[in-house]
Amino acid sequence: MISPQQVQTMIQERLARAEVKVVGDGQHFEAIIISPDFAGQTRVKQHQMVYSALQNEMASETIHALSLKTYTPETWQATGQAV
Repeated sequence: MISPQQVQTMIQERLARAEVKVVGDGQHFEAIIISPDFAGQTRVKQHQMVYSALQNEMASETIHALSLKTYTPETWQATGQAV
């Protein structure tokens, strides 16, 4: 089983400038990722960037399900939410 903190760390290692929040139960996770690296990228490309950080865990089914919400700092600020 993998912890939300471990998933968060793996994402942050790949997207060093990202703010990441992950919640989950060890197999099913939800992540909010805010990164300037997403600027100019489609939502699909943004998600691919995150999945690439977790490809081994996804392939081995250590992570069974992952729900992503990706934002640039500007789009996150527009939501008015806190991380």
